[in-house]
Amino acid sequence: MGSQRVIVVMGVSGTGKTTVGRLLARALGVPYAEGDAFHPAANVAKMSAGIPLEDADRWPWLDAVGAWMRERGAPCGAVVAASCLKRVYRDRLRAAAPGGAVFVHLTGERGLIEGRMAARTGHFMPASLLDSQFAVLEPLQADEPGVAVDVAGTPPEITERALAALRTFEN
Repeated sequence: MGSQRVIVVMGVSGTGKTTVGRLLARALGVPYAEGDAFHPAANVAKMSAGIPLEDADRWPWLDAVGAWMRERGAPCGAVVAASCLKRVYRDRLRAAAPGGAVFVHLTGERGLIEGRMAARTGHFMPASLLDSQFAVLEPLQADEPGVAVDVAGTPPEITERALAALRTFEN
Protein backbone atom coordinates (compact mmCIF):
# COMPACT_ATOMS: atom_id res chain seq x y z
CA MET A 1 0.00 0.00 0.00
CA GLY A 2 1.42 3.36 -0.95
CA SER A 3 2.55 5.17 2.18
CA GLN A 4 0.55 8.35 1.57
CA ARG A 5 -2.69 6.86 0.34
CA VAL A 6 -5.82 7.08 2.37
CA ILE A 7 -7.88 3.91 2.54
CA VAL A 8 -11.61 4.64 2.49
CA VAL A 9 -13.66 1.73 3.82
CA MET A 10 -17.01 2.07 2.05
CA GLY A 11 -20.32 0.28 1.72
CA VAL A 12 -23.89 0.32 2.88
CA SER A 13 -24.70 0.62 6.55
CA GLY A 14 -24.17 -2.58 8.51
CA THR A 15 -21.26 -3.96 6.48
CA GLY A 16 -18.75 -3.36 9.28
CA LYS A 17 -16.99 -0.25 8.00
CA THR A 18 -16.13 0.97 11.49
CA THR A 19 -14.86 -2.37 12.78
CA VAL A 20 -12.86 -3.24 9.67
CA GLY A 21 -11.60 0.33 9.34
CA ARG A 22 -10.22 0.30 12.88
CA LEU A 23 -8.60 -3.08 12.34
CA LEU A 24 -7.02 -1.96 9.06
CA ALA A 25 -5.66 1.22 10.65
CA ARG A 26 -4.21 -0.78 13.55
CA ALA A 27 -2.60 -3.31 11.17
CA LEU A 28 -1.09 -0.53 9.05
CA GLY A 29 -0.12 1.71 11.97
CA VAL A 30 -1.94 4.75 10.59
CA PRO A 31 -4.60 7.16 11.93
CA TYR A 32 -8.28 6.19 11.73
CA ALA A 33 -11.40 8.34 11.46
CA GLU A 34 -15.04 7.36 11.73
CA GLY A 35 -16.88 9.11 8.90
CA ASP A 36 -20.13 9.26 10.86
CA ALA A 37 -18.42 11.62 13.33
CA PHE A 38 -18.22 14.25 10.57
CA HIS A 39 -21.98 14.37 9.94
CA PRO A 40 -23.64 17.61 11.04
CA ALA A 41 -26.37 17.22 13.66
CA ALA A 42 -29.06 17.84 11.03
CA ASN A 43 -27.90 14.77 9.05
CA VAL A 44 -27.88 12.56 12.13
CA ALA A 45 -31.37 13.76 13.06
CA LYS A 46 -32.63 13.08 9.55
CA MET A 47 -31.21 9.55 9.44
CA SER A 48 -32.38 8.83 13.01
CA ALA A 49 -35.90 9.72 11.84
CA GLY A 50 -35.59 7.19 9.00
CA ILE A 51 -35.21 9.84 6.28
CA PRO A 52 -32.51 9.12 3.67
CA LEU A 53 -29.95 11.83 3.05
CA GLU A 54 -29.92 13.63 -0.27
CA ASP A 55 -26.82 14.75 -2.16
CA ALA A 56 -27.19 18.29 -0.77
CA ASP A 57 -27.00 16.83 2.75
CA ARG A 58 -23.84 14.92 1.92
CA TRP A 59 -21.65 17.63 0.36
CA PRO A 60 -20.68 19.35 3.66
CA TRP A 61 -20.09 15.94 5.24
CA LEU A 62 -17.87 14.80 2.36
CA ASP A 63 -15.94 18.07 2.53
CA ALA A 64 -15.33 17.55 6.27
CA VAL A 65 -14.12 13.98 5.67
CA GLY A 66 -11.94 15.28 2.82
CA ALA A 67 -10.42 17.94 5.08
CA TRP A 68 -9.47 15.25 7.60
CA MET A 69 -7.95 13.19 4.78
CA ARG A 70 -5.83 16.17 3.67
CA GLU A 71 -4.64 16.87 7.22
CA ARG A 72 -4.01 13.32 8.40
CA GLY A 73 -3.33 11.39 5.22
CA ALA A 74 0.16 12.73 4.59
CA PRO A 75 2.85 11.65 5.06
CA CYS A 76 1.94 8.26 6.52
CA GLY A 77 -1.49 7.47 5.10
CA ALA A 78 -4.73 6.94 7.00
CA VAL A 79 -7.97 4.95 7.09
CA VAL A 80 -11.45 6.44 7.16
CA ALA A 81 -14.82 4.70 7.19
CA ALA A 82 -17.39 6.47 5.02
CA SER A 83 -20.30 5.04 3.04
CA CYS A 84 -19.36 6.68 -0.31
CA LEU A 85 -22.21 4.94 -2.08
CA LYS A 86 -22.00 6.99 -5.29
CA ARG A 87 -19.09 7.48 -7.68
CA VAL A 88 -19.39 11.26 -7.40
CA TYR A 89 -18.83 11.00 -3.61
CA ARG A 90 -15.73 8.84 -4.13
CA ASP A 91 -14.41 11.25 -6.76
CA ARG A 92 -14.79 14.11 -4.29
CA LEU A 93 -12.87 12.27 -1.57
CA ARG A 94 -10.21 11.05 -4.00
CA ALA A 95 -9.58 14.67 -5.01
CA ALA A 96 -9.13 15.62 -1.35
CA ALA A 97 -6.51 12.99 -0.54
CA PRO A 98 -2.94 14.31 -0.95
CA GLY A 99 -1.44 10.97 -1.99
CA GLY A 100 -4.58 9.49 -3.46
CA ALA A 101 -7.28 7.26 -2.05
CA VAL A 102 -7.97 3.55 -2.36
CA PHE A 103 -11.44 2.22 -1.62
CA VAL A 104 -12.27 -1.00 0.19
CA HIS A 105 -15.87 -1.72 -0.75
CA LEU A 106 -17.38 -4.02 1.87
CA THR A 107 -20.03 -6.09 0.14
CA GLY A 108 -22.26 -8.92 1.15
CA GLU A 109 -25.55 -10.69 1.09
CA ARG A 110 -28.42 -8.38 2.00
CA GLY A 111 -29.83 -10.74 4.64
CA LEU A 112 -26.48 -10.94 6.45
CA ILE A 113 -26.12 -7.14 6.46
CA GLU A 114 -29.71 -6.61 7.62
CA GLY A 115 -29.18 -9.10 10.44
CA ARG A 116 -26.08 -7.27 11.60
CA MET A 117 -27.92 -3.95 11.54
CA ALA A 118 -30.77 -5.40 13.61
CA ALA A 119 -28.32 -6.77 16.19
CA ARG A 120 -26.32 -3.59 16.78
CA THR A 121 -27.17 -1.07 19.44
CA GLY A 122 -26.48 2.63 19.87
CA HIS A 123 -26.31 3.53 16.17
CA PHE A 124 -28.46 6.26 14.66
CA MET A 125 -28.93 4.52 11.29
CA PRO A 126 -32.10 2.39 11.36
CA ALA A 127 -32.35 -0.84 9.38
CA SER A 128 -35.33 0.71 7.56
CA LEU A 129 -32.87 2.80 5.51
CA LEU A 130 -30.99 -0.21 4.14
CA ASP A 131 -33.18 -0.41 1.02
CA SER A 132 -32.49 3.25 0.22
CA GLN A 133 -28.75 2.60 0.61
CA PHE A 134 -28.80 -0.35 -1.78
CA ALA A 135 -30.92 1.70 -4.22
CA VAL A 136 -28.26 4.42 -4.57
CA LEU A 137 -25.18 2.17 -4.29
CA GLU A 138 -22.88 2.41 -7.29
CA PRO A 139 -20.25 -0.33 -6.95
CA LEU A 140 -16.64 0.52 -7.69
CA GLN A 141 -15.96 0.87 -11.38
CA ALA A 142 -12.97 -0.61 -13.18
CA ASP A 143 -11.18 2.75 -13.36
CA GLU A 144 -11.52 3.43 -9.61
CA PRO A 145 -8.64 2.40 -7.36
CA GLY A 146 -10.15 -0.08 -4.99
CA VAL A 147 -11.18 -3.59 -4.10
CA ALA A 148 -14.40 -5.34 -3.17
CA VAL A 149 -14.26 -7.49 -0.05
CA ASP A 150 -17.05 -9.84 1.06
CA VAL A 151 -18.21 -9.32 4.65
CA ALA A 152 -18.97 -12.96 5.41
CA GLY A 153 -16.88 -14.17 8.33
CA THR A 154 -15.34 -12.56 11.36
CA PRO A 155 -13.94 -9.02 11.43
CA PRO A 156 -10.33 -10.33 11.54
CA GLU A 157 -11.02 -12.58 8.52
CA ILE A 158 -12.58 -9.70 6.58
CA THR A 159 -9.64 -7.46 7.50
CA GLU A 160 -7.11 -10.07 6.34
CA ARG A 161 -8.93 -10.35 2.98
CA ALA A 162 -8.87 -6.56 2.67
CA LEU A 163 -5.15 -6.37 3.48
CA ALA A 164 -4.40 -9.08 0.93
CA ALA A 165 -6.43 -7.29 -1.75
CA LEU A 166 -4.79 -3.95 -0.93
CA ARG A 167 -1.35 -5.41 -1.58
CA THR A 168 -2.08 -4.92 -5.30
CA PHE A 169 -1.69 -1.17 -4.62
CA GLU A 170 1.78 -1.40 -3.06
CA ASN A 171 4.48 0.65 -4.68
